[in-house]
Amino acid sequence: MNTIRDHFPVTAQWAFLDHAAVAPLPTPAVEALRAYADNIAQNGIAAVKVWVDRVAAVRQLAARLINSPSAEDVYFVPSTTHGIGVIAEGFPWQPGDNVVLAAEEYPANQYPWMNLASRGVEVRAVPSRGNRVAIDDIRAAMTDRTRVLTVSSVEFASGFRNDLDALGALCRERGVFFFVDAIQSLGAFPLDVQKTPIDALAADGHKWMLGPEGAGFGYIRREWVERLHPIGVGAFSVVRPLEFSTIDFTLKPHAGRWEGGAMNVPGITAFGASLELLLGVGIPEVERRVIALTDYLCDRAQSLGWSVFSSREPGEKSGIVSLLHPNRAPAEVVHRCRTAGVIVNNRANRVRVSPHVYNTEGEIDRFLDAAR
Repeated sequence: MNTIRDHFPVTAQWAFLDHAAVAPLPTPAVEALRAYADNIAQNGIAAVKVWVDRVAAVRQLAARLINSPSAEDVYFVPSTTHGIGVIAEGFPWQPGDNVVLAAEEYPANQYPWMNLASRGVEVRAVPSRGNRVAIDDIRAAMTDRTRVLTVSSVEFASGFRNDLDALGALCRERGVFFFVDAIQSLGAFPLDVQKTPIDALAADGHKWMLGPEGAGFGYIRREWVERLHPIGVGAFSVVRPLEFSTIDFTLKPHAGRWEGGAMNVPGITAFGASLELLLGVGIPEVERRVIALTDYLCDRAQSLGWSVFSSREPGEKSGIVSLLHPNRAPAEVVHRCRTAGVIVNNRANRVRVSPHVYNTEGEIDRFLDAAR
């Protein structure tokens, strides 16, 4: 992994172990941003085809990341929140319907659904059992009026990795739309939407996908495109987007209808550079390394008296490890680490550590030494 590590200048100053927050950019993404800025500064609109082609290429990369059956089922989003809103606001709700979610979800995957109360939609929150979200509890929360199940692929505070295959099968059995907030796993763990029955997902690129903030993507299964009311419709939502003097409100027959206006092209092109880097390593290899690092972290931390809150059962491990120090408060640990050049975080009043593929065991040791 030394080769990929060379792409991360952050390592010169920090032991950066907080990829579940905002990741540092690798050099290919930085170079892509500079190339865009230089080209636009020198050419303006004359460079438009270069960047239209680049956006199309990045769309192909995003589709490859999740094994989408078509790149047209992928659309770019400025945030995970936006992608959640596309489904929450566009779903064909009826008064009395409900949506089921995990009670410990990140707020971005709770508030858009809570905002539907005025339309008569109930939110049914499923509490965790300690460090896990039990599928039996999710099943028990469903009723004959459950229309959507929304979960994170990995829960942001506990690091619990949901069994998306099992949850997708449950949704198919119950006729429930399955939405996944995938921001805490994409880039570090494989996801195949042709194998796992996910109806839609969204993820900004600034965590495990190592891109800049404000550039991510969503996916919508083609069979749902006509059943969701499109929001954010604009000039580029239609089948003839460049014929500006012709008004023909025929929407694109795929996820492209949700790309209504100008996109974050510099962010998308840099995001693409990070995807190229990760796909070049191979997501299964990234997963192997992330699991090895977090296993090492858990073993070392427990030998020093820490408590590991996160589930480390097979299939439930993720890149997020939630820890409790034997005698220091999480805020104090985070402060001590920052002073020592180590970046970790505090979530749910626990120390959250989230290493990526380029990190080392030595950086894990550096964190544990700083905390002592």
